[in-house]
Amino acid sequence: MKELQHLNKYFIKYKFRFLAGILITIIAQLFALLTPEFVGDSIKIIEEYVKKENVAISEISFDLLKNILLILGATTIAGFFTFLMRQTLIVMSRYVEFDLKNEIYQHYQALSQSFYKRNRTGDLMNRISEDVSKVRMYVGPAVMYSINTIIRFTTVIIFMYNISPKLTFYSLLPLPFLSYGIFKISSEIHKRSSLFQKNLSTLSSFAQEMFSGIRVIKAYAIESQKLDEFNTLTLDSKTKALSLAKVHSLFGPLMILLIGLSNLVVIYFGGLMYMEGSTEIDNLGKIAQFMLYINMLTWPVASLGWVSSLIQEAEASQARINEFLKEQPDIKNTNSSHSEIHGNIEFKNVSFIYDDTNIEALKDVSFSLNKGETLGVLGKTGSGKSSILALISRLYDTTNGEVLIDGKSTKKLNLYDLRNQISVVPQDAFLFSDSIKNNIKFGKENATDEEIEDVAKKANVHHNIIDFKNGYDTVLGERGITLSGGQKQRVSIARALIKEAPILLLDDCLSAVDTETEEAILNNLAQHSANKTTIIVSHRISSIKNADKIIILEDGKIIQQGTHNQLVETEGYYKELYLKQLSEKEIN
Repeated sequence: MKELQHLNKYFIKYKFRFLAGILITIIAQLFALLTPEFVGDSIKIIEEYVKKENVAISEISFDLLKNILLILGATTIAGFFTFLMRQTLIVMSRYVEFDLKNEIYQHYQALSQSFYKRNRTGDLMNRISEDVSKVRMYVGPAVMYSINTIIRFTTVIIFMYNISPKLTFYSLLPLPFLSYGIFKISSEIHKRSSLFQKNLSTLSSFAQEMFSGIRVIKAYAIESQKLDEFNTLTLDSKTKALSLAKVHSLFGPLMILLIGLSNLVVIYFGGLMYMEGSTEIDNLGKIAQFMLYINMLTWPVASLGWVSSLIQEAEASQARINEFLKEQPDIKNTNSSHSEIHGNIEFKNVSFIYDDTNIEALKDVSFSLNKGETLGVLGKTGSGKSSILALISRLYDTTNGEVLIDGKSTKKLNLYDLRNQISVVPQDAFLFSDSIKNNIKFGKENATDEEIEDVAKKANVHHNIIDFKNGYDTVLGERGITLSGGQKQRVSIARALIKEAPILLLDDCLSAVDTETEEAILNNLAQHSANKTTIIVSHRISSIKNADKIIILEDGKIIQQGTHNQLVETEGYYKELYLKQLSEKEIN
């Protein structure tokens, strides 16, 4: 139960609902326990009628009718309070489920990039859905039936003891065997449930990855190969599910057997005590009453197995949830006050190593950029270009050196204000499964239709959008699959422009457009970003030739820097690339 202690804060939060549920349960049980007493009294009346002579049948009928009405009333009231019990405790579990999912989602958002590199999306989804559902079954049904069982056991045994301590002792003899059986089976359920949930995460991750990459699978005609892999995983899942189900199936028969033994004990010993003239069992009604009490324990005792399995499964699921909740983000906000960004950027002897791969992406990089200036970053694949942008947005922290914004280290700025005042167009354009309009509004929630169209025109994608059947209301497929690569990039640019942030970062976001479209977009960007600090990462000289400053990276180091005119006059990488691309007519 150690892992489930994480949920105690929710029981405290909803303590009034929880306490009300317990009170209602007690009331429901008290009324339910009146039924055996009325039944026993009715049998006693009939027994006395048989023994006595000259007793009017009408008198007996009246007493029996009165008891029947009392039984009906007690059962109705008990049923009503049982309904209230479910409404109170089960609804509470839904609130806890809601809060727990939000806690996990909020924590997911706070975790750093490295966490998402280490873990699969399917596993993340499984923990926030399947595992939380298992935990809810503990907070709701398991807790409810546990309370119900404890209260019923306590009250029934008290009622039974008041009738006959001796017969109570005999009837409860099978319970130690029951407790031992539950303990052994619950331990096995916990072990098998953990294995099953782990396999389910693997299966979910595989399916999610296959659906996301379906175009690649079809392109390489490997559907049958992936189907075989999926079959292997589902077979393993079936094996683990059946293994868990086999253990579950032992509970029912075990409970029924032990309850049946208790009934036989009551009949045997109760009958002997009655025949011996015991003062405790002085009429058959008490034996009947005792049997009803024992059978009232049937469901609570039988539910012990089910509740125990729910708790064990919840324990396994909560352990998986806690594993991620214990993860601490590498990047933390150290400043709670507001940080306003103007746009001056400086790298001072910055070196950066990726922890997960141990690759040194940047080595002693230094440069500065004033507000309103544009910096072009050029270099081969893997030279560290994108790492510069990631450090400015503080998706990672430097290994050595400092990144300064307006003269302050990014580590000392309010993290959320920093990112909120930076517009980023990533190298791999990501669009959500929503309308084009809402994808652009992602950069400014309250943007008007006129503003959306304006930035779409600047990104040179407006004419494409209006050709769609539903225009800006066109709903995109997953990750924007409805659009071409160039269209996705341009919608991403529009989303960044509408944000109107003082810093604009463009990470090779024109690679999928032709040179004519690129030129038009760059001219629009120059006008739109006249007062913004802009950094353009590219493989094309045509994308950065008009920048105020240009730096060339190679193996994480700056090997050249200057303006376009200065660099084309200097022997080196930039001039060689310029002449090569010029000959290929990529530069106008």
